[in-house]
Amino acid sequence: MNRNPSTPVDGVSRRSVLAAGAAGLALSTSGCIDRVRSVVDDGGAKQFSLSILTVPADGDRENVQIATHLQENLEAVGIDVSVEMRSRSEFLETVLIEHDFDVYVGRHPADYDPDFLYEALHSAYANANEDGWQNPFRFSDPRVDDLLENQRRIDGKERKQVVTDLLEAIARRQPFVPICVPDEIRVARSDRFDGWEDGHLATRSGYLGLDPQEDAEQLHALVTDSRMSRNVNPLSATLRERGTTIDLLYDSLLTEREGELIPWLAEDVEWIEVEDGSATASVTLREDCFFHDPNGDSEDADDPAWEDEREEVTATDVKFTYEFLADTSLGLADVPSPAPRYRSHASAIDRVEIDGPHQLTITTSTGTEVGERALTAPILPEHRWRDQVIDRADGDDFEAPQAEWGLVTMNNIPPTGSGPYRYADHENREHLTLERFDDHFTRRADVDLPEPTVEEIRFTVDPGSKSSVERVLSGGADVTATMLGASSIANIPDEPGVTRIESPSRMFYHVGFNAQRSPFGNPNVRRAIARLIDKQYLVDTVFDGYASPLATPVTGEWVPDDHSLAWTDEDDVDPVVPFVGSEGELDVEAARDRFLEVTGYRYDDAGRLLKQY
Repeated sequence: MNRNPSTPVDGVSRRSVLAAGAAGLALSTSGCIDRVRSVVDDGGAKQFSLSILTVPADGDRENVQIATHLQENLEAVGIDVSVEMRSRSEFLETVLIEHDFDVYVGRHPADYDPDFLYEALHSAYANANEDGWQNPFRFSDPRVDDLLENQRRIDGKERKQVVTDLLEAIARRQPFVPICVPDEIRVARSDRFDGWEDGHLATRSGYLGLDPQEDAEQLHALVTDSRMSRNVNPLSATLRERGTTIDLLYDSLLTEREGELIPWLAEDVEWIEVEDGSATASVTLREDCFFHDPNGDSEDADDPAWEDEREEVTATDVKFTYEFLADTSLGLADVPSPAPRYRSHASAIDRVEIDGPHQLTITTSTGTEVGERALTAPILPEHRWRDQVIDRADGDDFEAPQAEWGLVTMNNIPPTGSGPYRYADHENREHLTLERFDDHFTRRADVDLPEPTVEEIRFTVDPGSKSSVERVLSGGADVTATMLGASSIANIPDEPGVTRIESPSRMFYHVGFNAQRSPFGNPNVRRAIARLIDKQYLVDTVFDGYASPLATPVTGEWVPDDHSLAWTDEDDVDPVVPFVGSEGELDVEAARDRFLEVTGYRYDDAGRLLKQY
């Protein structure tokens, strides 16, 4: 084990292993994550062993290569490592629901506002009863809790300073290691549709306001992830990282566009009282907005009687939505069961009062910035969801374990929303087809918002970025709805009728630790592991330069102005956890010294890192 990092491993150099990571070289693809460790010395010390969880190469090539990079460097410092792979949904279930991992490599959806860190890291979500995107790291730290709570209560410059303090505290503790933000690049046919650059294709705005050419009626979009063809439940924690189809099927009170929040289903939101730690808003809903299908069948819209049967979206639905997100059992279970998605949105709402069919007063337990983010949750039809809760609560022993009971795991097909598009058809692992909801409020003459101009959107599952690009170039599809893998971007030709869409991204690749498993509760261990990751090297080689390295899990205006957390082009060095080495080559001896600085570790004669258990 005392080898130079360039020394071959089973005949293959470290650089070759990294390059072949997408093929799964030297990776274990089956077996339990908790493996039996056999290296124990006479003094009772065991070799430091861990398992890295990730998705297969056909799910995300870059994830596998990051995992391989980390595996090789961990092994170089004497740690016993295996890499376990799961499908995308199984991966999220293992991490978010079962919490059965040591270390994982994945992508975090993040958000336009740093309040997403509240749900990601607050210790209130570190207990065994919390599942979903709420603190999957099981991280707990009083100082971080205080800062997470403080940034929720204030606005403006004062909040930005608290967020800076929060980011510095997170950087010191490294509950997860942010690696990079990938460039979001897609390819589309500009001879079929125009206006691609006006919205982000990871949100509803990317599909609204398009200009169909030559009477194009159907937009054919390709996705590499089949999950949207199998499940459109807005509450699911494992079936999506982003909410593109949810944005199209459901309306929210406000919508985010280019980092700004604008009224959507709400015609007006007026903050009428703002105090220290709370705010009250008067919300006026647009009138004559309706849910799609009274009986869950899109063909009902062709029946004249449908006009009289459909349900209007009212203040009652808004109040129900936030109560339901706070407890999906609606108080019928002994233990509340918050929704595994939109948890922090609901937690920001203190109470909702109905002042009329289209008028509400919403009081938050936060400042206005976090309060406004809470108003971006999808509004659900009470008449559909309440009945399902009651139907399932069929006894005194009714339980609704968060993220696991039937209401939040069902596929919710067909869905009933009020958004600009409604469900038309689907076939598992093949496609999801949506059709325009012609009665949507954005199609009114007096509403100045992007509207659904395309009659039908068909999301077709395609196996990968390379084949998706080829299908668009050949005219077999209109757009790659999934952002392209780095290896496919350079192959986009500059030719008439084809456009390359570049969108800002907030989603980031990261390495996550299970802080409730020894020794990952120790921040010194986490930092030592973080310093085995050469982020700039990964950006240059794995992402072919189509990514930006990160020292902190936020982007844009929220990155502090000083260099303590900002990555500078001059240095190309992580300002928080600099890589122990250069240009991807690990300084093994220096890296080993880092682990020796952590109390309780030593090396045996074979170069294995041991810890007294």
